[in-house]
Amino acid sequence: MKAAIVTVGDELLTGDTADSNATWLAGRLDERGVAVERITTVPDRVADIARVVNEFRAEYDAVIVTGGIGPTHDDVTMEGVAAAFGRRLTRNEEALDWLLEHGGYAAGDLTDGTTKLPEGARPLNNEVGVAPGCVLESVYVFPGVPAEMEAMFEGVASEFSGRVTYTATVEAAEPESTLIDRLAAVREEFEVSVGSYPGEHVRVKLTAGDEGEAERAAAWLRERVEPAE
Repeated sequence: MKAAIVTVGDELLTGDTADSNATWLAGRLDERGVAVERITTVPDRVADIARVVNEFRAEYDAVIVTGGIGPTHDDVTMEGVAAAFGRRLTRNEEALDWLLEHGGYAAGDLTDGTTKLPEGARPLNNEVGVAPGCVLESVYVFPGVPAEMEAMFEGVASEFSGRVTYTATVEAAEPESTLIDRLAAVREEFEVSVGSYPGEHVRVKLTAGDEGEAERAAAWLRERVEPAE
């Protein structure tokens, strides 16, 4: 299963808010064996949201959109997703009934931003906040508030699955450039993919479809690098 993540919000593009949702979602999807192949941030603009969602849903098995849903003027994500499918925004009676029965709201408290979804969408109840998310074919729309997004994702996490992989990590107290030959050798010796991430030490991440293979590759590499203290 291959997925793309779309985060929506002018505040992300100006640096006012860190894009923690993309990082969290990528980690959870990876745990479930889903390959995240694209992460894109777009402004609170209907045309941009519609264009990116339409492009990604043609390329990937699942598209997760987070941010820009709710009652305010800049919450235009639902409109953008509806436009990507050529559908209207309509009041979703199932979402409305849940908010009235379980959310503790009166009908007069709810705006179009919390009751309208793309036509034909499956609503996702917001157990932490107000505005519901939805699923439309392979596109999942979640709130931007991290606690709300995380709770909503966990409610549908079983719908995301793929080939689970295993990782092992080696930390080396050497410059990354000096490790090139050994990184190439471990790839030839074992069925692993290799990522190297420089910092205070170089962290080498070894990923395999078999847990034992990842651990064997890590043990082999640890014997051939200067270990980090």
